[in-house]
Order: sequence, then C-alpha cells, then structure tokens
Amino acid sequence: MNNETTTTFSDLFNDNFLESFQSDISLTQTLLSLGISFLLGLFVYFLYKRVFSGVLYSRNFNTALMGLTMITTLIIIAINSNLVLSLGMVGALSIVRFRTPIKDATDLVFLFWAVAVGIVSGAGFYSLAVLGSVCIGMVLFLFMKRTTLDNPYLFIVHCDGIESEQAVYKEIQQAVKKFNVKQKNVTADDTELTLELRLKKDEPAFVHTINEISGVKNAVLLSYDGDYTS
Repeated sequence: MNNETTTTFSDLFNDNFLESFQSDISLTQTLLSLGISFLLGLFVYFLYKRVFSGVLYSRNFNTALMGLTMITTLIIIAINSNLVLSLGMVGALSIVRFRTPIKDATDLVFLFWAVAVGIVSGAGFYSLAVLGSVCIGMVLFLFMKRTTLDNPYLFIVHCDGIESEQAVYKEIQQAVKKFNVKQKNVTADDTELTLELRLKKDEPAFVHTINEISGVKNAVLLSYDGDYTS
C-alpha cells in the first residue's frame, strides 16, 4: 500500500502552511532597519545635493528620496513577516502609477538607489546596504561632480553682418578652449549665433570684449548640462 501523500495547490494555502511563514515583527530589528535606512537615505540626500548640476535644485525631490528609502524598508519588513500580507502588497503596489515626470536621467538613478537601499535594509542585509551605498556614492561623485572649467556653456550673440560675425569668431578662438556652432539664424538685419564652448579660465571676462565689438548688439553666456535641442 502506498502511504505517500500528494500535495495539491490548495494545500499550500492551508493554515499550517501559512503559519509557517508568519513571524512576529521584532521591535529592535525594525528600529535597526529603519535607523540604517535613514542614515543611508541621509547619505543619498547630501550626495544628490552635492553633485546636482541641473538648472533648478528641488529640495522636495531630494527629501522624497530619503523618505522613499525608509518607506521601502517598512514595506519589506512587513512582507517578510507575513506571506498573505506580501501577496496583498504586491497586488496593491502593482496598480500604483506615478505620473511625476523625471526631467533628468540622474534623478532616476537616485530614485532606484533609494528604493534599492530600502529593500536591502528591510531584508536585513545591512553590510550590503552600507557597502553598496558607499561604492555607488563614490562612483556618482567622481563621474558627476565636474568643475566649472569642464562645464559646457552656450554663448548666444546677436550681430548685424558678416564682418562682425568673423570678428566674434576670432575673439572666441583666442578666449576659449574650444567651441562649435550649434545654430545660426540669419535675417535681413540680424544674425543670431548659438555656440557651445569650453572656457579656459574661471572668469568669462571675454563676454565684455565681444560685446564691445562693432556690430555686436548683445552677448549672453549660459551654463547648461550638455543636452541641446536645435
């Protein structure tokens, strides 16, 4: 006689099975996980503020990164304690849609970093969370924090003819490290030049010199992040 029993799919969700996946949430473990996620979220907060190179810094977005780290940790702690709750959270979170646009690709990197720190901290892998955050932070700092000399600039000049345009090119060749023309708009009485350039010195004093060239109406120097749409 065969005494082997066959486990069906419905048997997986009986009381004994579910109870084996239920555990009490330790207050000490919870506070430790939240404390580590807070410290790592604070690290993400200060690093984002330090390496930000966009047009307008958003303090609310940066604060949200730190909050997202702790919230994710809290969710992972709850999921680890109860199988039924974890299935319910997966279903609930799968229908959530975030409509906030991400204007900079680096913001997306920091978002994923905050979520990853929260997941790893909530799962109890504290050494991995700390070591991974330190490594990621060093890489981001080294590659994103650029000095002013390395930043590209947009230089917009309005002049009234070919002679003044040639004079502008001549002066720029002497004053900057390198440049290239991004756009040239010519009308009957005006020529608009948009150039991307790299400075030789910290002080862009050459703008005053170019503005004094005969035929130049105005000159504007703008710092930008390298993304340009013609």
